[in-house]
Amino acid sequence: MNGINDNATVKKSFEFALTIIQYAEALEQVKKSVIANQLLKSGTSIGANVWESQQAESKADFIHKLKIAAKEAKETEYWLMLCKFRAGFPDIQDKLTKLLEVQKLLSKIIYSSKINSK
Repeated sequence: MNGINDNATVKKSFEFALTIIQYAEALEQVKKSVIANQLLKSGTSIGANVWESQQAESKADFIHKLKIAAKEAKETEYWLMLCKFRAGFPDIQDKLTKLLEVQKLLSKIIYSSKINSK
Protein backbone atom coordinates (compact mmCIF):
# COMPACT_ATOMS: atom_id res chain seq x y z
CA MET A 1 0.00 0.00 0.00
CA ASN A 2 2.33 2.62 -1.36
CA GLY A 3 2.18 5.93 0.52
CA ILE A 4 -0.44 4.77 3.02
CA ASN A 5 1.77 3.41 5.78
CA ASP A 6 4.11 6.41 5.65
CA ASN A 7 1.69 8.71 7.47
CA ALA A 8 -0.49 7.84 10.49
CA THR A 9 -3.36 10.11 9.46
CA VAL A 10 -3.41 8.79 5.90
CA LYS A 11 -3.26 5.22 7.21
CA LYS A 12 -6.02 5.64 9.81
CA SER A 13 -8.35 7.52 7.46
CA PHE A 14 -7.76 4.92 4.72
CA GLU A 15 -8.44 2.05 7.11
CA PHE A 16 -11.55 3.85 8.35
CA ALA A 17 -12.78 4.22 4.76
CA LEU A 18 -12.38 0.47 4.26
CA THR A 19 -14.38 -0.11 7.45
CA ILE A 20 -17.14 2.21 6.20
CA ILE A 21 -17.27 0.45 2.84
CA GLN A 22 -17.73 -2.87 4.62
CA TYR A 23 -20.41 -1.42 6.91
CA ALA A 24 -22.25 0.17 3.97
CA GLU A 25 -22.26 -3.21 2.24
CA ALA A 26 -23.78 -4.76 5.38
CA LEU A 27 -26.43 -2.03 5.45
CA GLU A 28 -27.27 -2.71 1.82
CA GLN A 29 -27.91 -6.36 2.69
CA VAL A 30 -30.53 -5.36 5.27
CA LYS A 31 -32.13 -2.84 2.89
CA LYS A 32 -30.78 0.30 4.57
CA SER A 33 -29.47 1.81 1.34
CA VAL A 34 -30.27 5.48 2.03
CA ILE A 35 -28.09 5.55 5.16
CA ALA A 36 -25.53 3.27 3.48
CA ASN A 37 -25.10 5.76 0.63
CA GLN A 38 -24.75 8.74 2.96
CA LEU A 39 -22.19 6.93 5.11
CA LEU A 40 -20.28 5.73 2.09
CA LYS A 41 -19.97 9.26 0.72
CA SER A 42 -18.98 11.03 3.92
CA GLY A 43 -16.95 8.18 5.43
CA THR A 44 -14.75 7.69 2.39
CA SER A 45 -14.44 11.43 1.75
CA ILE A 46 -12.47 11.82 4.98
CA GLY A 47 -9.62 9.74 3.65
CA ALA A 48 -9.87 11.22 0.17
CA ASN A 49 -9.35 14.72 1.56
CA VAL A 50 -6.52 13.61 3.83
CA TRP A 51 -4.92 11.88 0.84
CA GLU A 52 -5.32 15.01 -1.28
CA SER A 53 -3.84 17.17 1.49
CA GLN A 54 -0.56 15.36 1.02
CA GLN A 55 -0.14 17.20 -2.28
CA ALA A 56 -1.34 20.59 -1.04
CA GLU A 57 -0.03 23.64 -2.86
CA SER A 58 0.52 25.62 0.33
CA LYS A 59 0.15 25.42 4.11
CA ALA A 60 -3.23 27.16 3.78
CA ASP A 61 -4.35 24.62 1.17
CA PHE A 62 -3.18 21.78 3.44
CA ILE A 63 -5.16 23.15 6.39
CA HIS A 64 -8.22 23.72 4.19
CA LYS A 65 -8.22 20.13 2.93
CA LEU A 66 -7.89 18.79 6.46
CA LYS A 67 -10.74 21.04 7.61
CA ILE A 68 -12.91 19.52 4.88
CA ALA A 69 -11.88 16.06 6.11
CA ALA A 70 -12.86 17.09 9.65
CA LYS A 71 -16.27 18.29 8.43
CA GLU A 72 -16.81 15.00 6.61
CA ALA A 73 -15.87 13.21 9.83
CA LYS A 74 -18.56 15.14 11.74
CA GLU A 75 -21.12 14.25 9.08
CA THR A 76 -20.07 10.61 9.27
CA GLU A 77 -20.46 10.74 13.04
CA TYR A 78 -24.03 11.99 12.55
CA TRP A 79 -24.96 9.10 10.23
CA LEU A 80 -23.34 6.58 12.58
CA MET A 81 -25.26 8.01 15.53
CA LEU A 82 -28.50 7.57 13.61
CA CYS A 83 -27.57 3.93 13.10
CA LYS A 84 -26.73 3.58 16.79
CA PHE A 85 -30.09 4.86 17.99
CA ARG A 86 -32.32 3.26 15.38
CA ALA A 87 -33.36 -0.37 15.81
CA GLY A 88 -32.42 -2.85 13.12
CA PHE A 89 -29.00 -1.47 12.26
CA PRO A 90 -25.76 -3.44 12.73
CA ASP A 91 -23.57 -2.37 15.66
CA ILE A 92 -21.41 0.69 15.03
CA GLN A 93 -19.40 1.10 18.24
CA ASP A 94 -16.10 0.02 16.69
CA LYS A 95 -16.68 2.48 13.82
CA LEU A 96 -17.28 5.33 16.27
CA THR A 97 -14.07 4.42 18.11
CA LYS A 98 -12.05 4.45 14.87
CA LEU A 99 -13.70 7.68 13.77
CA LEU A 100 -12.81 9.36 17.05
CA GLU A 101 -9.15 8.41 16.51
CA VAL A 102 -9.23 10.03 13.06
CA GLN A 103 -11.01 13.12 14.40
CA LYS A 104 -8.41 13.57 17.15
CA LEU A 105 -5.56 13.27 14.66
CA LEU A 106 -7.18 15.78 12.32
CA SER A 107 -7.79 18.25 15.15
CA LYS A 108 -4.20 18.04 16.35
CA ILE A 109 -2.76 18.47 12.87
CA ILE A 110 -5.06 21.37 11.99
CA TYR A 111 -4.27 23.10 15.30
CA SER A 112 -0.52 22.62 15.07
CA SER A 113 -0.47 23.63 11.40
CA LYS A 114 -2.28 26.86 12.22
CA ILE A 115 0.11 27.60 15.10
CA ASN A 116 3.16 26.90 12.95
CA SER A 117 1.93 29.03 10.04
CA LYS A 118 1.74 32.22 12.10
